[in-house]
Amino acid sequence: MKIAVIGIGKMGSWLARSIQGECDLAVYDMDATRLAPFQKAIHLKSLMDLADFSPQIFINTVSLQNTIDVFKEALSCLSPDCLLCDLASIKGEIPEFYRGAGRRFVSIHPMFGPNFADLDCLKHENAVIISESDPAGAAFFQDFFLRFKLNIFTCSFADHDRMMAYSLTLPFVSSMVFAANVDSRTVPGTTFKKHLEVARGVLSENDQLLSEVLFNPYSLSQVEKVARKLDFLTHVIRARDYEEAAKVFRGLRKNLT
Repeated sequence: MKIAVIGIGKMGSWLARSIQGECDLAVYDMDATRLAPFQKAIHLKSLMDLADFSPQIFINTVSLQNTIDVFKEALSCLSPDCLLCDLASIKGEIPEFYRGAGRRFVSIHPMFGPNFADLDCLKHENAVIISESDPAGAAFFQDFFLRFKLNIFTCSFADHDRMMAYSLTLPFVSSMVFAANVDSRTVPGTTFKKHLEVARGVLSENDQLLSEVLFNPYSLSQVEKVARKLDFLTHVIRARDYEEAAKVFRGLRKNLT
């Protein structure tokens, strides 16, 4: 099988590394130095070179804001039966692009951010395969993910972005609230240091990705929910209501079980 991976960042390089011994691989990135580790792969000089390589699967791992533009630029260089693949963490307008393109596609989301996950040991991490995907493409990535003992979930485009409002927006906003109140004069305890590490990891993502996560149409309700909980907690603290505080703690512990 011939596979092209476009965008050799952390996730793209992991994916290319994982499949390079099992297929004819071509890689491309605007920063050509990122291609150096892939000595056995074909190094594309531009997307136009896709026409000569003629991949059966075109895996687009560029940044979220550039995903659709790269697909549009590459389409004229791909055969009509080439399977398109995206790894976008927020699907947004990608379903509409696929419908307009009239091409076979598989949409996936490996839910282990390279800033936190150990990419050499992914057991018990999660991945999503979008249910509208081409069956053969879905089967390919089902087999691929099972090699790493990942938990695989299937859901629609809409359900995916709705779920990401909870799975991504909630921890992102929590980290932002923490970061907004960090004081350099703080004497850090163990809990503080753990929160600081998570917040730094979240904010190491590029601004466009952070914005896309927050601007997910389903995110606002999660942010408003956080604000309501903080308002109530402020009320409990101001009243020094130990009984109500105990109820809050019981509810929190129950949520975490």
